[in-house]
Amino acid sequence: MDFYSIFLFAPPPGGEGGASSMLPTLLMFGAIGLIFYFMIIRPQSKRMKEHRALIAAVKRGDKVTMNGGLHGTIHEVKETTVLVEIARNTVVEYEKGSIQGVAKSED
Repeated sequence: MDFYSIFLFAPPPGGEGGASSMLPTLLMFGAIGLIFYFMIIRPQSKRMKEHRALIAAVKRGDKVTMNGGLHGTIHEVKETTVLVEIARNTVVEYEKGSIQGVAKSED
């Protein structure tokens, strides 16, 4: 590449050429930001909101699945924890946030 070919790729002289060439770049960054929001951020916040509602609605007798794959029945609900009966006369305490799924009781 010789010295004169560098001038072929240089922006046109004057202040206007640089500003107008920046508009497509800004539009592209804006489009990427919108795609990022609608493909990643919005669905994740929707899942988090549904999970919070699921945890807030648990009550005694609901059948739950914990994050580790443990299945059990809610024995007691406390403020931040739940007591889960995993076998007859076997009750363990878990954080509410570790509840993965809930099957409502038939009561």
